[in-house]
Amino acid sequence: MIDFFQALGSGIMTPLYYVTSAILSGWHWLFSFIMNMNPDSGYTWALSIIGLTITIRFLLIPLFVKQIKSSRNMQLLQPKVKDLQKKYGHDRERLGQETMKLYKDAGTNPFASCLPLLLQAPIFFALFRLIDNAANGRKVAGFLSQDQVDSIQDAALFGAKIADRFIGATSTNVQVLTITLVLAMTATTFLTQRQLFKKNMPKSALTGQYAQTQKLMLYVLPVVFAVGGVAFPVGVLLYWTTSNLWTMGQQFYVIRNNPAPGTPAFVAKQERDRRKGRTVAEDPLKEVPEATAPQVGPRQQPQKKPRSQRKPSGGKGQQSGKGQQAHQPKKNPGGSSSKKKKPGSAA
Repeated sequence: MIDFFQALGSGIMTPLYYVTSAILSGWHWLFSFIMNMNPDSGYTWALSIIGLTITIRFLLIPLFVKQIKSSRNMQLLQPKVKDLQKKYGHDRERLGQETMKLYKDAGTNPFASCLPLLLQAPIFFALFRLIDNAANGRKVAGFLSQDQVDSIQDAALFGAKIADRFIGATSTNVQVLTITLVLAMTATTFLTQRQLFKKNMPKSALTGQYAQTQKLMLYVLPVVFAVGGVAFPVGVLLYWTTSNLWTMGQQFYVIRNNPAPGTPAFVAKQERDRRKGRTVAEDPLKEVPEATAPQVGPRQQPQKKPRSQRKPSGGKGQQSGKGQQAHQPKKNPGGSSSKKKKPGSAA
């Protein structure tokens, strides 16, 4: 069974090693022979790693767009999900069925927002192993030659080699560079998550399980990267920091130009469109103004009119008795009632 999974993993990762090594070699050739940089310089390999990262992230833009759309649909459905929770909160099975039906009718999948991240994972591990092994003088499957692997291993950047790590560092230059990259990686991760949470999430999505997950990622992911980053070589930290910067810039562009409805970013875009004279998009999640609600209350006052009508003008109508009989004596103030006083008049 273990051999099966090892063979499966090798079958998935080996093609990725060839793809990533081809891109890295292409950028190294560009900087070395087209821009006449030293092929063995750490700056040349650092720029090659940055070029590799940018190329991979550019190829993953369709997955990022799909992730943004799925996340936005999930945010827009949060009010309806809360209504279902109030209605079927006592029945977990029925709640799950109705929630999945809601997602199906809306044409979205709650797992679609995680799918792009899962698909990026093998690519990241391929990049990680390629750079990590090359930085330590070990060649893996791919297009990198042994001479290129040795060049990466000996390449120095700001007094630190591409293969150096914070753990086991033998010089201050290595410690300063690795800590700087770890802090940059942690800060970009936090700012990216905070940007999404604060600017591109409607108020209705700021509570509940979805919001709790976002808050967890906001504070936990940077800590995980900071703790794990001290064990990564400089080359991998350089890749990771560049990837985070790309993600932050890409997300900023999407939020600014195509924000989710009902979010602060959507309101800011409406204001920019008004100032520039553009057509302002309506917010489908905008709440109904409260000014229309108080019109219903005062209309209950006419219900008091029947009481005033039942009150007689002379003051005797408050005596107990049946409706019309209590008012008949008022029609004959002289005491000659047509029915009760006839016998008296005859006498």
